Amino acid sequence: MTSYTPPTQDQLLAIKVNAGIGELAQSERFAAAEEDMIEAIVQGVGDFAAGEFAPLNRIGDLEGAKLENGVVRLPDGYEAAYHNYVEQGWNAIASPEEFGGQGLPFTLACNVIENLGAANMAFTLLPMLSVGAIEAIEHHGSDAQKAAYMPKLVSGEWSGTMNLTEPQAGSDVGALRSTATPIDDGEHAGQYLIKGQKIYITWGEHELAKNIVHLVLARLPGAPEGSRGISLFLVPKYHLKDDGSLGNRNDLRCVSIEHKLGINASPTCVMSYGDNDECIGELIGAENRGLAAMFTMMNNARINVGSQGVQIAERATQQAAHYAKERVQSSRAGSPDRTPVAIAEHPDVRRMLLRMKSLTEAMRALLYYTTGQTDRGTLGDEAASQRGEVLVPMIKAWGTDTGIDVASIGVQIHGGMGFVEETGAAQHYRDARIAPIYEGTNGIQAADLVTRKLGFENGEVYAALMADIIRDAADEQALKALAEECAEIALWMRDDATLDDKLAGSVPFCTMSAIAVAGWQMLLQKRAIENGQAPALAATKPVTTRYFLDHVVPEAAGLKAAATSGAELFYSLTAEQLTG
Repeated sequence: MTSYTPPTQDQLLAIKVNAGIGELAQSERFAAAEEDMIEAIVQGVGDFAAGEFAPLNRIGDLEGAKLENGVVRLPDGYEAAYHNYVEQGWNAIASPEEFGGQGLPFTLACNVIENLGAANMAFTLLPMLSVGAIEAIEHHGSDAQKAAYMPKLVSGEWSGTMNLTEPQAGSDVGALRSTATPIDDGEHAGQYLIKGQKIYITWGEHELAKNIVHLVLARLPGAPEGSRGISLFLVPKYHLKDDGSLGNRNDLRCVSIEHKLGINASPTCVMSYGDNDECIGELIGAENRGLAAMFTMMNNARINVGSQGVQIAERATQQAAHYAKERVQSSRAGSPDRTPVAIAEHPDVRRMLLRMKSLTEAMRALLYYTTGQTDRGTLGDEAASQRGEVLVPMIKAWGTDTGIDVASIGVQIHGGMGFVEETGAAQHYRDARIAPIYEGTNGIQAADLVTRKLGFENGEVYAALMADIIRDAADEQALKALAEECAEIALWMRDDATLDDKLAGSVPFCTMSAIAVAGWQMLLQKRAIENGQAPALAATKPVTTRYFLDHVVPEAAGLKAAATSGAELFYSLTAEQLTG
């Protein structure tokens, strides 16, 4: 596996042009995000990721996490790298200053995750999950909970998890059975006895952080059925003493860790709470409002999962480019010189490399456009907040699907050696496959877009987004036409389509929408370079943008038939005929 070289210049371009960080820095809240600060963070975390996280990627895949006598062990080097991550303050970029954070835009925190994940995706799931715990406690925790837990979570000294899924309840969170029983007297009066089992808990047990703060969804006695009766509880691995120091271990344990297709260094745990009826938790927020509290952290978590598509694509592209430059085979077709050349000289390999590079840059442009809108929402811009919510399923679904596509092309460029584990190309492909499943499968993301997000302001939020693209793409006919078709499909879904028809066309429609926005943001990057920004990219960006606009955008237009064909064909066979 090749080393990781941070794509600092392309990241800075996306942060400046697509996120519009200069405009964000004009606000009082984000005034510290000045240009020299931005460049120092992007350069610094890139160097850190390349130097400390990247060298552990391969050993993490080969050795993985191991459960030994109830303790999860990681390969040598992981503990030291995580300690250095915490010591250098990378975990605290966007967290509130009152709890030790730096209070910078989410855009910059996303860049930290992008670099770390490109270096080592499995390892980066640890800090990524902690971000969600911080957000949930910040928005829904009591003052006492914030004071006790936020500083250590913000620093990274403690880590956090999300506990939703149970064996009988996959994406249907409302079917969970874990219980929370109020404690009326004694030492833990006012708290709750937590009992149940959760599965797929990422970094649910490990020794890298001194404490793990589990956020657990469970039901109170007499709670309504389904999702309306779910509450959220804070369940620490170690109890806290009155002075805030760590006390005895709580009654929770890791039963097993999953043997997975990829991300082997990330312990995916089956967690059991209350085996001895002594697991203590605290209610976060109001009773029966647990899903609302959990979804506070879901939007940004989905953006960071979308970033995983960028991460894997970047790493796979670098790996493939290095191999194509080094691998010599056959002479150039049509050349009078029959000397074998590097495969990067052959037309089809050129096609694949350019596609990988173009898709990666387009995903990154969409990613930072989304984070920029999210940051504007934080500043109180309601229109930007709603646009950001519309963009979330696009970056999450299209970003993660495309990450797999790019990693697959990377394997193809390696030829037979791509199918052999020793090159490392296969690891990127395996690691990428989980991202379309995380944080609500991509089908759920597309369903969210067509059933909920299209309804914002009776469709005007989505319509305004496409109108902006149509306006700016006046001289780019393919992109303009794609945005017009997206707007037409949105109107059909709003006014004429049945619910089944909308859901049947949701995935191709989500893909079309994402590609339209990504193409627009690439076009804005190209124009910025033509006006003198990012001179280091002056030769490459016009070419990658041209490829996206001339190849990828027309492909997306071809999805219109699938987006509008309706659900009738899908139900022309009975379930038995279809599955038998």
